Amino acid sequence: MDRVKDKVAFVTGAAVGIGRSASILLAREGAQVVVADIVDDKGEQTAAAIQEEGGKATYRHCNVADEGDVRDSLRAASQEYGRVDILVNNAGISGVDKPTHAISVEEWETLMSVNVKGVFLCTKHVIPYMKALGGGSIINLSSIYGIIGAGDIPPYHASKGAVRLMTKNDAVLYATDNIRVNSIHPGFIWTPLVEEMASDNGEDPAAYRKQLDAKHPIGHVGEPDDIGWGVVYLASDEAKFVTGSELVIDGGYTAR
Repeated sequence: MDRVKDKVAFVTGAAVGIGRSASILLAREGAQVVVADIVDDKGEQTAAAIQEEGGKATYRHCNVADEGDVRDSLRAASQEYGRVDILVNNAGISGVDKPTHAISVEEWETLMSVNVKGVFLCTKHVIPYMKALGGGSIINLSSIYGIIGAGDIPPYHASKGAVRLMTKNDAVLYATDNIRVNSIHPGFIWTPLVEEMASDNGEDPAAYRKQLDAKHPIGHVGEPDDIGWGVVYLASDEAKFVTGSELVIDGGYTAR
């Protein structure tokens, strides 16, 4: 119950799915959590769920693609809790599923503004707080599609590859400040985002899930908590010698 006791975590995209799981599990392990998202009702529900379990959490509306929003949200977190020890860059969108030559500049930039610019902005504005503390942990959610190609959703692949190398470069940049930066690379996790992809493709979600199950040697897709516990590990002092690393949690997807 004390793996991140008394630490303050700022989690983006925390209203549902992996972000919600990470927020709840960090709180169970003793962290005070700022639940950040643009889906206010579900974000408030995540914060309330933590509070109902006796944990400490507040919800903050934060568009990670808006520098003013990010700056103000992190300042508010620091003022409320006195520190920010953990940043979980989880907010992301899947974007359009078209071949590269059919993608508009607007479609490309819309995705990059969240998946890449968002990680940049949150990292940029949390670093001063972590430097003042003498350390911290930044956890960036990349994907198996930041490691391998699958012949679909080109902007998403590009964005997650960018997050992977942003992670490694920042790990080197801030190692002497005792700020650890790591990426997590989930396989398919059954979240609202993935279920939405099925609907967008006109497929039955149950049938789509079975297709995804078959892609993983372990025989099934993952659950949000499978990734949430990875976040807890990288946020905790158990990972004090881990930086610039890729934590692949994918049911064996990339082992083939």
